[in-house]
Amino acid sequence: MYFAALLARTEDGWEASDTELDDVETLSDLADLARESAPDEDTVLVLIEQEDAWFGVVRIDGEEDPRIYVSDAAAAARSSYGEILLTDELLGRDPDDDDADLDALDLDGTEDGEDEEEEDDDDTTSGGSAEAVPHGPVGDAAVLDDLGVSEKELKSLSQDALTEIAEALGASEVLETVR
Repeated sequence: MYFAALLARTEDGWEASDTELDDVETLSDLADLARESAPDEDTVLVLIEQEDAWFGVVRIDGEEDPRIYVSDAAAAARSSYGEILLTDELLGRDPDDDDADLDALDLDGTEDGEDEEEEDDDDTTSGGSAEAVPHGPVGDAAVLDDLGVSEKELKSLSQDALTEIAEALGASEVLETVR
């Protein structure tokens, strides 16, 4: 089960809104959606979680590029919402590398009719997706430092991470209204 919410910082504190990500296909779409929810050019946080698997924080400050943190890239890569956040830049891939798309497919040779038993089980030598998407956190772990959640705290969060983030921001009540 997924949950996604926008937290917009205003003069009066944080405002939360439940957000539907069905029409969001790219990080740019997500940033535009977040900017629309913010009066002026205030800070907006997009909080996304898949229960017990991963969470992500996207921070948009005005027209600046989004800052992203994902708690477990490998788990997020198996999610359509996670794929939006896992940009080539975030994963340290060269967007002009045509082989990167092929690597992500995890082709093991059996699609050409080869016998599966002949294949080596070591993904690190086959160029499979195990290399392409790391297990564990990726992105800007300092994304919430100035808002009261340190890198160390962010990296230590697991279950109920969005609630803990909202509590640290003083926005737990507004987040719960949209949950």
